[in-house]
Amino acid sequence: MTKLFRYLKPYTKAIIIIFILTFGQVMANLVLPDYMAKIVNEGVLGGQTAIILSTGLIMLTVSLLGAGCTIGAGFLAARVSTAFAREIREKIFTKVHDFSLTEFNKFSTASLITRSTNDIQQIQRVLFVMMRMMIMAPLTAVGALFMAYRTAPSMGWIMILAITVLIGLVAAIFFIAMPRFKLLQKLVDRINLAARENLTGLRVIRAFNAEKHEEAKFDRVNRDMTRLNLFLNRIMVVMQPMMTLIFNFTAIAVIWTGAHLIGSGDLLIGNMIAFMQYSMQVLFGFTMLSMIFIMVPRASVSGERVAEVIATEPSIKDPEKSSPFGADRRGTVEFRDVTFAYPGAEYPALESITFTAEAGKTTALIGSTGSGKSTLANLILRLYDVSYGHVLVGGADVRRLKAKDLYGQIGYVPQKSVLFSGTIASNIKYGAPGAPEKEIRRAARIAQATEFIEGKGEEYGREIAQGGANVSGGQKQRLSIARALAKRPEIYIFDDSFSALDFRTDAALRRALREETTDATVLIVAQRIGTIMDADKIIVLDRGRIVGEGKHAELLKSCSVYREIALSQLSEEELEN
Repeated sequence: MTKLFRYLKPYTKAIIIIFILTFGQVMANLVLPDYMAKIVNEGVLGGQTAIILSTGLIMLTVSLLGAGCTIGAGFLAARVSTAFAREIREKIFTKVHDFSLTEFNKFSTASLITRSTNDIQQIQRVLFVMMRMMIMAPLTAVGALFMAYRTAPSMGWIMILAITVLIGLVAAIFFIAMPRFKLLQKLVDRINLAARENLTGLRVIRAFNAEKHEEAKFDRVNRDMTRLNLFLNRIMVVMQPMMTLIFNFTAIAVIWTGAHLIGSGDLLIGNMIAFMQYSMQVLFGFTMLSMIFIMVPRASVSGERVAEVIATEPSIKDPEKSSPFGADRRGTVEFRDVTFAYPGAEYPALESITFTAEAGKTTALIGSTGSGKSTLANLILRLYDVSYGHVLVGGADVRRLKAKDLYGQIGYVPQKSVLFSGTIASNIKYGAPGAPEKEIRRAARIAQATEFIEGKGEEYGREIAQGGANVSGGQKQRLSIARALAKRPEIYIFDDSFSALDFRTDAALRRALREETTDATVLIVAQRIGTIMDADKIIVLDRGRIVGEGKHAELLKSCSVYREIALSQLSEEELEN
């Protein structure tokens, strides 16, 4: 957690003011029992009404000042802790945006959500307590102990005994509870993961009638977390009455011993009352210190998890300056002897890949599942960096291009269509925020999306639920394609983006795309032969290697892998027509 303290630097002045106000609050609390003793000893017992009134007025003034300090310190502490939590959330959010897929694979989505919410809440809560208690607790404990000893030295042994018992109790709870607090945060990750899997996979779960199985899985994690929370809460429940018992026994000891001392004339009644109040303050101060020692290690677990995300440096970074695109190579995509292996993999996913996708032409990638088609697309987008070789876009190595310059050239339609909460128009304009309505309608028409958009009353203002839950798979794909078209990029990458479309819509969409993208580079990653038969160049992948390259008719004769894939989908007559 100490790694995060550097982000408190902008709030240094506010923290200093909090400490000053807290100091004023403590001083007010410490002098009040002394004034109370004066009222009892000199005013009540001495029959001096003037002393009662004057001292009472001073006590009222001190109390009001103390209350003002308390309110001011609490207000500022709340502002600082919430602002700090906001800044840390923003830093995590920004950092995650810079992650490559390598870093995403290191942290699960569920864990990143937990770290951005639950862990930061823990840090915020403890920071607030620390700013209020780090000064107040030790000052109160030490100051009240000094004042109590000064008031009645003969009863000092009561304080020492009470503090010893209190520290022993807290130490026992600390050593029992701390390992469980660390486990608790991991269980929060697990329960978030289980909930997310169930919510995102609800349709599949219902289709396979697996509700009971998933309920059992979630129940196991939920029960583990419940048992651990019950254990920790029971410890805390035991702690409260035990501390109350220590407080009460201390009060009894003070009254019993004080009564004997008063009877023998060695102690005044006012001093005994003051000593009792000081003893409660001492125990309160040590209790708060103990709670800090329990809360801080628990929050440090959360702090380490948050700091781990912030400290993780992306493996893919922008260069200081982008390389210029080649004037005669704009829009081209070139792979030069590219080899790529996923982190920790035993064998490369791609090996010795060399080809060029030229501007104004359509290049298709096909192969069996796991042959490396989508990996190629990820390398163009620089979601991973190549292990060996070069990937060039517009004549420039992607590693020497700033992300904004690289992505400014590309219109990408992913394998799994992603829509954002908002409207149809806002989703289509996602890559081109300033696109006029005419451009949105053009993109939707080419993507064959007008059929389901303009058939509804709201048309382009129709709401899209989170993740596109209120549209079908085919509608998602067409809106994703329209989003890429609205950007008017020089390079289009369609990563198996037509799989949810029927053959008639697929054919109509490809015809419209050919007319629209005559000057652009089009890369199509596909499973269906029918989608790529008319491509200018087809690249056949098998186990991460290129095993065929050419047009459809050529590959049917020269590439056995391509012919096998083709015959598994279409008949001989359909392939030759």
